Amino acid sequence: MKKIIVTGGAGFIGSNFVHYVAENHPEIEITVLDKLTYAGNEANLAGLPKDRVKLVVGDVADAKLVDTLVKDTDAVVHYAAESHNDNSLTDPFPFVQTNLIGTYTLLEACRKYDVRYHHVSTDEVYGDLPLREDLPGHGEGEGEKFTAETAYNPSSPYSATKAGSDLLVRAWVRSFGLQATISNCSNNYGPYQHIEKLIPRQITNVLCGIRPKLYGEGKNVRDWIHTNDHSSAVWLILNKGRIGETYLIGADGEEDNKTVIELILELMGQPKDAYDHVADRPGHDLRYAIDATRLREELGWRPQFTNFRDGLTDTIKWYTDNKEWWQAEKKAVEAKYAKQGQ
Repeated sequence: MKKIIVTGGAGFIGSNFVHYVAENHPEIEITVLDKLTYAGNEANLAGLPKDRVKLVVGDVADAKLVDTLVKDTDAVVHYAAESHNDNSLTDPFPFVQTNLIGTYTLLEACRKYDVRYHHVSTDEVYGDLPLREDLPGHGEGEGEKFTAETAYNPSSPYSATKAGSDLLVRAWVRSFGLQATISNCSNNYGPYQHIEKLIPRQITNVLCGIRPKLYGEGKNVRDWIHTNDHSSAVWLILNKGRIGETYLIGADGEEDNKTVIELILELMGQPKDAYDHVADRPGHDLRYAIDATRLREELGWRPQFTNFRDGLTDTIKWYTDNKEWWQAEKKAVEAKYAKQGQ
């Protein structure tokens, strides 16, 4: 591979992948295709070499544009997605358009030009798992986890459209011989994440003197992974993964939301109980947990951040050091949540 397209490469997870590839693989030319919605930010690509990283502002559902770009590349890594659960409950249509029609458009172009395709998905397609009190590091046992064989059971318009896009990829592999792989990842955190999301919202709340907000009792569990570790896994799958295979990406980072907020407060020098409870969101999945055995054993992947506390410390430092990146949007984000009682 000499040239790759990264869709959604100006968004949170996509831009971190672009940085990872640009810094670790200088032989690769990267075209970022991003619509620059509220979740995409050109500033996320600042500092990257302009001779190797090019931004094209456009829609993955624009067949003509996608055709023009794909015919001149070796691989497509598809991160672009509408991804906020709360927004999908308010207006599902953009999720159908981007996550389903956009994916279909890319698949057809890759099929036409015989281009390698990697599809970045989420563990939310599997629905949720029963809650457990004995999380790793808090007690004994592993508990049930998602595997590539877990049946799909999406809970929201967001996760339903991501599940649909995964199934499109599988169908194009089987029906048309598309050279494709899929990865389903647990919850990412780290630099460049939009401040509407749980971890950056609470970090920036503390930095602004606002009390963090906790949905319900905070028992809902997420399997956290630092976005740099996600990037290294995707690159490995793109280059060494078996065609047609699904790989789950996780770093054994299960924590409940209450613990996450209390740890943020502790690491930022605040009392651990200095937060407010707000109403739980509709259809809030109980627990996600990833079994990444296939990725680890078959491809030899290992995460850098094996301790959630260390990864969270790194993330807090980034938001503290890069206030100019998020401050302009903070007031509007909090106003939106206040309107929803959150």
